[in-house]
Formats: sequence, C-alpha cells, structure tokens
Amino acid sequence: YFSLKYLSDNLHKFDLPYAEAIFDLDFYRRNPMPFVTLSKEIWPGVKYRPTLTHCFFSLLGNKGILQRVYTQNIDGLEAVAGVDPDKLVECHGHFRSASCINCGMEHTADDCKSSMVDKGEAPTCNNCGGLVKPSIVFFGEVMPSRFSDLVHFDVASCDLVITLGTSLLVAPVSNIPDWVKSNTHRMLINRELVGSFHRANDVFLEGDCDESVRELCSMVGWEEELDQLYSDAQSK
Repeated sequence: YFSLKYLSDNLHKFDLPYAEAIFDLDFYRRNPMPFVTLSKEIWPGVKYRPTLTHCFFSLLGNKGILQRVYTQNIDGLEAVAGVDPDKLVECHGHFRSASCINCGMEHTADDCKSSMVDKGEAPTCNNCGGLVKPSIVFFGEVMPSRFSDLVHFDVASCDLVITLGTSLLVAPVSNIPDWVKSNTHRMLINRELVGSFHRANDVFLEGDCDESVRELCSMVGWEEELDQLYSDAQSK
C-alpha cells in the first residue's frame, strides 16, 4: 500500500484517527473524504510520473523477455510507463475501474476521477446512491483473482525473478521469490538485504533502484532506449 509511514506522519492532513483507516471499508462508508484526498494526490498521471525503474519494466516488455510484473503499489505507474496490462498483476488493485461498495455496479474510471480529483467529492452510485471507489483492495477485501490465476505458472516457468524496492513483509506477494524453482536465478535490487536472498545463484545489487537499473541497461547497451522511454513517460 501507499506508505503507511507517510500517512502516519500526515494524520491531520488526511483527517485520520490512524493510518490504516484510509484503506478500511467501514471507515470509507462513514467518512470517504480522507481517501478522496489521497486519491487526488496519487491518481495515476496527475501528480506523479513513472520512474526509471517503471520504464525498465516497459523496456523488458519491448524486448520480449518480460513474463510478468507483480506489484503491490496502487499508483498505476507501471501502466503509465507503458507496461502491457497483460503483463501486469496489480495485487492491491488500481484506479482504472471503479464500482459501488453497496450494489457492486461498475462505474467508469473517468467518472470516478472527475468526482475525486476534479471536484474533490466522493463519487456516488447512479443505481443505489451508495459510495463508489476505485478498484483498490481495502483491508479485508479479497485480492484480485488474477494473482492466483497467474502466479503458479509464472513462478514455474520464469528464468529470472527480479525483486526491487521492497521490505518483503506483506504476504502473499512477498513469497514469490521463494516460490520459484531452486535453480531459478534471483536478483534483489534494494537499499537493504531482505528475504532469503542467500542462494548460490542469487545476486544482490545494493542501492537505489533507478541507479541500479540504469547500470544494468548500460552493461547491455540499452541505456539510450531506457532514457527514451523515461522521456516519453514524463509527457504522457
């Protein structure tokens, strides 16, 4: 999820009793405005743009060597960077669709964005008058079935798993590096060593993700293509 530390440091800004409340469905029913405020801030492509690392995923897709990107982020920046939706598993949901939390009626992302981002209001259902929210997984909600539909095939068939910028603390996504076959190469790009990256065929690149992916691309002659994708993503 969006950094709970950031939310904890800004409880007054978001009018929250505690950080996790912003992703609590019962709290959203009572007071949707904190999530509306957060959505205005992180709606894909409004304030934040893809990083070099997001564009690295897109580059791997262009090269035909990307099996899948599993992300726990809800900011949708992988898609903004150009990653094929078929290659994406957004484990905690996304902003590209929306539905009523009462009757389940689907609503367009554009209508939801218009209410939340443009007007600063909580969107309501045209069918029952209930509250509408984007397809973000709140606490207690079931993860998208796309995760369980794809993960078993992906971990069994991949040649390399790259894990980037994570504490590897939130299951089940944190378990993916451990689910691959024992002879599968694993790379961790992170500021600190996390998880079980101590196999003989593991690689740990310590440091900033953007700097590390640039180094990798430079080694194989892809740096110019990476920079072009990054430049294009800033103007989308």
